[in-house]
Amino acid sequence: MKIEQIYTGCLAQGAYYIESNGEVAIIDPLREVQPYVDKAQQQNAQIKYIFETHFHADFVSGHVTLSKKTGAPIIYGPNAQPSFEATIAKDNEEFCLGNITIIALHTPGHTMESTSYLLRDENGKDHALFSGDTLFLGDVGRPDLAQKTGEITVEDLASHLYDSLRNKIMPLADDVIVYPAHGAGSACGKNMMKETVDTLGNQKKVNYALRADMTRAEFIKEVTDGLLPPPSYFPENVKLNKEGYDDVSEIIKRGATAYLPTEFEVIANETNAVVLDVRHQNEFVQGHIPRSIFIGLDGSFAPWVGALIADIEQPILLVTPEGREEETITRLSRVGFDNTIGYLKGGFDAWKKASKEYDTISSITTETFKNTFTQELPVYDVRRENEFKSEHVLKAKNTPLDYLNNHLAEFPKDDTFYVHCAGGYRSVIAASILKSRGIHNLINVEGGFKAIKETDIPVSEFVCPTSL
Repeated sequence: MKIEQIYTGCLAQGAYYIESNGEVAIIDPLREVQPYVDKAQQQNAQIKYIFETHFHADFVSGHVTLSKKTGAPIIYGPNAQPSFEATIAKDNEEFCLGNITIIALHTPGHTMESTSYLLRDENGKDHALFSGDTLFLGDVGRPDLAQKTGEITVEDLASHLYDSLRNKIMPLADDVIVYPAHGAGSACGKNMMKETVDTLGNQKKVNYALRADMTRAEFIKEVTDGLLPPPSYFPENVKLNKEGYDDVSEIIKRGATAYLPTEFEVIANETNAVVLDVRHQNEFVQGHIPRSIFIGLDGSFAPWVGALIADIEQPILLVTPEGREEETITRLSRVGFDNTIGYLKGGFDAWKKASKEYDTISSITTETFKNTFTQELPVYDVRRENEFKSEHVLKAKNTPLDYLNNHLAEFPKDDTFYVHCAGGYRSVIAASILKSRGIHNLINVEGGFKAIKETDIPVSEFVCPTSL
């Protein structure tokens, strides 16, 4: 028996490759599925099942494409109603895979079709639980993503989740290994651990939602407390996962059109496309196409695209490091942004060589910031609210990047102001958005709060949060 967690850090997502006696099951595959096919072929094994824990909201799964390539059935739990052919498992239904058995445990709560998969080894012993978004490490799945007005409330889903955890998961043995669908950084939970594998016994000790003495009312309150609105692209991803989508190879083919600078400029104007620059933030600061948006490939790229580009159908033109065009198109497609229409041939260097107009971002070191700083200086912190509340520059204002558009009226119209985040990535994203909105009187603080903390700039450990 072989279990491999295939973890994608950008999405904080875990897919699983399970093999026994020449037969393979894939759980929650990414949209680009060829690596799973290649892995099975290398092992002289055959993909027999594709298990989906639920209709994912934060990424487009590869189930449809993988089934077409391999002929393996797609398996969902009870209540799932996909538009394509699939096997809808009954609660406790068993699936034989080589010498092992995989059992569908219906665990509604995150969504009503949410299902965990229990793996029993060749000796009939419960070995591992693939818990999807029902149970994370240190947390549980948020119960608001599947809410439908007039049908089921967040509290109803939280109540279902309480039952699922206590009736289906907590009775399992402490040595059962928990393999969740997500880790720290995912928007599908509130406070996940950085680890991606743990035992159920340890989770019973450290996970607040698994306290043995927790009442239903306490559970509902704690699970629903502090939930921020989900990113706007989540419903669109659910729709794609439920109804089907184009093969990622088609998305790449459509998006891999190279445009020379003048052509690029014309296409951008004619299509009203978002010009998305994915280079490193330091390169973007030094020069970029006017009104382009920065979201760097080497950060949490796909989730920030999903959070900040409101329309999933919006045409996108790319400025990438040379050689990373296909990677960028692929990673956009993971969150359902399939309308990439081309990229700048030769990258930003070609734009400069063509003597095209370009913009920069004023940026200073923390040493310069320290010498400039007074408590009257307008400082805007674009970290998330919980980061800001923990510690922040004295008298700074919190304008979280996730909801930056809600705060545009708060930024000074004429006076210079300063923007920072934790390490320098998010503040450049924020600066690019502000500049695209015509707000240019800003200065980016390099290195963010981490670097600020190394100076003697005064910080505060508590403030009443800015209302969103």
